[in-house]
Amino acid sequence: MRRDAQEVALPGSAKTRALLAYLAATSREHRRETLCSLFWNVPDDPKGALRWSLSKLRQVVNDPETPRLIADRETVRLELAGTRCDFARLASAARLDDPAALEAAAEIRGEFAPGLALRGCEEFESWLLAAREDVRQRQMQVWRKLVSLHSAEPERALPFARWIVEEDPLGESGWLTLIALLHAAGRGDEAAAQRDVAVRTLEHAGIEVPAALLHPGAPAPVPVSRPLPSGKPVIRQRVEFCTAPDGTGLAYSCVGSGPPLVKTANWLNHLEFEWESPIWRHWIEELSSDRKLVRYDERGNGLSDWKVSDLSFEAFVQDLETVVDAAGVERFDLLGISQGCAVSIAYAVRHPERVRSMILYGGYSQGWAARNDPEELARREAMVTLTGIGWGKSNPAFRQMFTTLYFPDATDEQAHWFNELQRISASPEGAQRLQRALSVIDVRHLLREVKVPTLILHSREDSVVPFEAGRILARHIEGARFVPLDSPNHLVLAQEPAWPKLVGHIREFLANPEG
Repeated sequence: MRRDAQEVALPGSAKTRALLAYLAATSREHRRETLCSLFWNVPDDPKGALRWSLSKLRQVVNDPETPRLIADRETVRLELAGTRCDFARLASAARLDDPAALEAAAEIRGEFAPGLALRGCEEFESWLLAAREDVRQRQMQVWRKLVSLHSAEPERALPFARWIVEEDPLGESGWLTLIALLHAAGRGDEAAAQRDVAVRTLEHAGIEVPAALLHPGAPAPVPVSRPLPSGKPVIRQRVEFCTAPDGTGLAYSCVGSGPPLVKTANWLNHLEFEWESPIWRHWIEELSSDRKLVRYDERGNGLSDWKVSDLSFEAFVQDLETVVDAAGVERFDLLGISQGCAVSIAYAVRHPERVRSMILYGGYSQGWAARNDPEELARREAMVTLTGIGWGKSNPAFRQMFTTLYFPDATDEQAHWFNELQRISASPEGAQRLQRALSVIDVRHLLREVKVPTLILHSREDSVVPFEAGRILARHIEGARFVPLDSPNHLVLAQEPAWPKLVGHIREFLANPEG
């Protein structure tokens, strides 16, 4: 506590200081019985102990003209108007994108209420642990926002990236961002040294090291501003983080402005790596040119947590629910690609009031293990086995198998990017688990329950998801429009004649989904 820039000595009693922290952080009125239960749950005289602590606090918090400790016979509160409370400032900054507030809050470091654990006060201890974790998460959120905000000026972003690593040395994405910023700042030697430290730290903790950290030749890109095609404004990607109900960390980003369009995650996403990718760039530019595009990385994939116990379909749907709530979008158009279509379908059935329309591209209602195709099943099982052998290796031969399957018409540049995307988006074990999880998806029972306007697009020669899978969606979703695309690729590439056709159909549908 400070008054007129001078530090004010607090009472020596740990419970009295803890009471002050609790009143300041909660910033509301409390009944005296509640405070007695929290701090003096003993047979002696808890009310007398509370009165004694309040008398000590009045001496330090009350101004001659402004009594800040407001207490009557029933309740107690701390009046914070006209003060600067770090706890409140940090909470406010973490919710906003105001650069000045973020810069000021970034300096609030360290543990909340250090040294105030109270033995025997289990209820307070539980609150204190939660409050400390809230503060830690808000600190990390502020620093991540500043890294993204200053990504075009790596020297300005570096201090915040360093603090993220200091606070969470076992977080792979923090290391990747720090190393990318060091490369962008021209500090190649330091980047190499930090990479070595990251690898040793993760290995010592028994955490599988991401491929992007093991191979110095492929530093992770850092989010930056870049111009869209001629005549369009500069767009900036801002990566945010939220937490699913089971504690899994999810990375998401919002790009552009206008009516919200939410893209459901699909396998092989990486928010940062896709930003300059010739596989995804034209999609991101087009979809965000006049809309707010919300994207996120699937659990076990990209910048979201890799080490997850639950890779069930239900978890995938809950992740979508978590992201749209965190992004603050209430009613939106929903875009599903590949297995993201099944997740979109389940979400639209559960929350029809929030989905204005739905676009399903290259999707299916049944995963490959549920389609009863012996030839496809044998091929896919072989691919899962090979994934465990060659996924994380520096030689791209194994990953090229996937690239050829997904993008037979890819240019050399596009094939290289997709090879790299596979390597940095998931671990070999994670890639295997994801393939298994996606193989058993089955939402056939939900198709006739879809009540939102739906557009379905599918490449005729798609080797990943059969063309017939798209036709099944169209046959069973009432009123759905179906558009076949003349392409052999799982994701239509920018140079294909099918691309402007796809864009035209999406734009027409979004303009009038009921038409």
